[in-house]
Amino acid sequence: MADWGPVLVATVLFVLLCPGLLFQIPGKNKVVEFGNMQTSGASVLVHAIIYFGLITIFCLAIGVHIYASQ
Repeated sequence: MADWGPVLVATVLFVLLCPGLLFQIPGKNKVVEFGNMQTSGASVLVHAIIYFGLITIFCLAIGVHIYASQ
């Protein structure tokens, strides 16, 4: 049996936390900008830290597991 929980969590978080897709912290003109589809080095770093924190919480602390059997 394969555990697809971490794969699913990582994929969903990666899509949702792409800088500029839903929001960007820090933005070009404001602290938080929504849906501007732009990015900067600082926002990539902030989103990477948020991504690491959330994936650690979901995969290690909560222990999300999704098993797929054939």
